[in-house]
Amino acid sequence: MTDQDTTAAGESGWYTDENSTFGDRLAAAREAAGLSQADLARRAGVGLASVKAWENDQSEPRANTLQRVAGILGVSLMWLMAGEGDGIVGAENLGGLPDEVGALLGEMRALRADHARIGEKLGRLEKRLRLAVLAREDA
Repeated sequence: MTDQDTTAAGESGWYTDENSTFGDRLAAAREAAGLSQADLARRAGVGLASVKAWENDQSEPRANTLQRVAGILGVSLMWLMAGEGDGIVGAENLGGLPDEVGALLGEMRALRADHARIGEKLGRLEKRLRLAVLAREDA
């Protein structure tokens, strides 16, 4: 194990695209979004222990949860799973753009997360509606 492998997550140099795992990418995207593990767990509708296990590569989320997490973090599903596609945009990659750009990116991430949450709620309501209609037809 090298010094870079043991570097704390908050220090520079701990994350590289070439050798990142799912847990590494998840942690990097979460930190880039400015979320704590507890924040991500709450927004994704899972327990804190689940997020910790994902980031430690001890388990992986189900497909529907994975899609929701990608939306919350503003990254593509493919990047989160395999490191390919649209990943995190860190401050070092903004090329000296104004601070307003970071604020806009944060607002876009929040809207994506809200969009995913509302889509799931709509799906649950549609299912309840179908069940109510079927129950009425059976009565």
